[in-house]
Amino acid sequence: MNQGKYYLTTPIYYVNAAPHIGHAYTTIAAEAIARIKRLEGYEATLTTGTDEHGTKVERAAQAQGKTPVEFVDLISNEFRAQWEKLDIQIDRFQRTTSPQHARMVNALFDACRANGYIYKGAYTGLYAVVSESFVNDAKPGDIDPETGKPYEEVTEENYFFKLSAFTDRLLAFYEEHPDFILPEIRRNEVLAFVKQGLADLSITRTSIKWGVPVESDPAHVFYVWFDALTAYMTAVEKDDLWPADLHLIGKEIVRFHAVYWPAFLMAAGWPLPKRVFAHGWLLFENDKMSKSRGNIVRPGPIAEVMGVDALRYFLLREIVFGQDGSFSYDALVGRYNADLANGLGNLASRTLAMIQQYRGGTIPDSRGEEAVGKAALESAAAAVRAYETFDFARALEHIWNIIALTDKYIVERAPWKLAKDASDEARQRLEDTLYTAAESLRLVCDLAEPVLPHATRLIWRQLGLREPIDPVVPAPSEWGRLWGLQWGELKGGQRIGEVSGVFPRLEAKPTIQKMQQLEEAEKDRQAELMGRPRRAEAAKPAEAAPKSASDLISIEDFAKVDLRVGEVKAAEAVKGADKLLHLQVDIGEAKARSIVAGIALAYKPEQLVGRKVVIVANLQPRKLRGLTSEGMIVAASLGDGSPVLASFLEDAPVGARLK
Repeated sequence: MNQGKYYLTTPIYYVNAAPHIGHAYTTIAAEAIARIKRLEGYEATLTTGTDEHGTKVERAAQAQGKTPVEFVDLISNEFRAQWEKLDIQIDRFQRTTSPQHARMVNALFDACRANGYIYKGAYTGLYAVVSESFVNDAKPGDIDPETGKPYEEVTEENYFFKLSAFTDRLLAFYEEHPDFILPEIRRNEVLAFVKQGLADLSITRTSIKWGVPVESDPAHVFYVWFDALTAYMTAVEKDDLWPADLHLIGKEIVRFHAVYWPAFLMAAGWPLPKRVFAHGWLLFENDKMSKSRGNIVRPGPIAEVMGVDALRYFLLREIVFGQDGSFSYDALVGRYNADLANGLGNLASRTLAMIQQYRGGTIPDSRGEEAVGKAALESAAAAVRAYETFDFARALEHIWNIIALTDKYIVERAPWKLAKDASDEARQRLEDTLYTAAESLRLVCDLAEPVLPHATRLIWRQLGLREPIDPVVPAPSEWGRLWGLQWGELKGGQRIGEVSGVFPRLEAKPTIQKMQQLEEAEKDRQAELMGRPRRAEAAKPAEAAPKSASDLISIEDFAKVDLRVGEVKAAEAVKGADKLLHLQVDIGEAKARSIVAGIALAYKPEQLVGRKVVIVANLQPRKLRGLTSEGMIVAASLGDGSPVLASFLEDAPVGARLK
């Protein structure tokens, strides 16, 4: 039964970081929804992609000695490769650097402008000179850590969108479409935000160069959300799929999708998406994952050690969709063993092994146990209803109820005992028992396919099926007709396939250790990809401190270290070493000191000239890449290994000694 088209999207992921488990969580959930919709009879199309413009991207590229195009190509390909590694089926992958996207952004701008919702004005804000960007959360007098000086107040010509004109229109729209924003807690947050009144929004910049140019005024480039959000339309421009049926996003960007985006489309007179669903955060040991905290988990090592389906199942079963949820390796392995190995895997292996042993590998000619079939279909109906509201955890709970019901039935009927009884009654009871177990297993696989696509296909093949049973059999209710959820679909006399284990039980400690080892290796690879020091290199100090019996030093020991205020007079990259800069630093001596520092991935040479720094002035000179380094520059090390140079709030004289 063809229900028509269904278009859904993940966020267009920003390329300031390589993909991690948070990205995977959203994308896996979206792909599961696409599979559910296909089982319901829809032609589902899933779009994801990468948001590739902005100052951060431009700076990251410069730090690596790459052009912005080279950098975004690298990171965008990393997202593609990650989804392929996880076997996530994507229909459209949209990049914001594509020419067709630039045309679509300008078409939206022109439509909004023609309808009177765009005007040119000036934006005044605090400006970071080195990064060439406005700092939205800074206050007058705040210090720019890059320069050690207060942010400058700068006025810049921008195009503005009249967001203030849409306060009442948006509130009326939310009232008319109560399911536009889900879950309810996010809808309430958006309502509260809009009811406060909306301010006009700057949608272009002249200080930024890396972005989509405004065709009618090329001095401007589009800024952030006006550019990125339009990618949802670009991806399906020629496919007659707009408006989107669902934008699936993280809760931190709900305002942009539920306020800005519908306002842009209203202004243009274009159709609005039908629903925005904002899920919660994935926490690691009850703390939000972030680069600065160094607690990001990558999905690749988990999939490599435990399989793709194990990761999918954990994320969608452990976390109530829409709420925050926690990730830990212990919980991951525990859930795998309890639900997949001891649950579905055990039911599959024992059922198929008994059919092989007691029936010569042939499905019995039986209708099974009516009471079990009725209870299983009731759980199936509840699972489908939960799927329809994206309540994956509840849906899987209902599916696993069928497994528990069947396990209990097998134990009560004891087929291993019936097989020893030669009576006709025992033989019939054995066939009913084996058919009931096999049909329950088939039903579980039909239901679990959106979450466990690989394992269910393996079990189907072992049952003698190649694909899910085509849902063409009429049923009393809509869900049964669309999903094909009937009791008695397996045919008597059908030969099963070769039997093999699906989810072998895992030992927790070695499994977790293996994943953590691979995680550290992946962390290093991604750090290098993003142009940051590898973990091992970041942890290695430039000068190894001598070991002593105590971590405490005396005041006399400290007095031996000559720390001086220096001013960088010149800086240049070291040829053949992408992490080193060669500095000439004035510390009040007749001649500037030559210092080689491993800070090139964090600082550009031009950022350092004229900057006050702290120098260890009495280190033994040493040779690095053929250059003499006559001291060491002092810096803090962040969680990801990135250096932050020590500096001063007041004007410290060159050559002053730190005490």
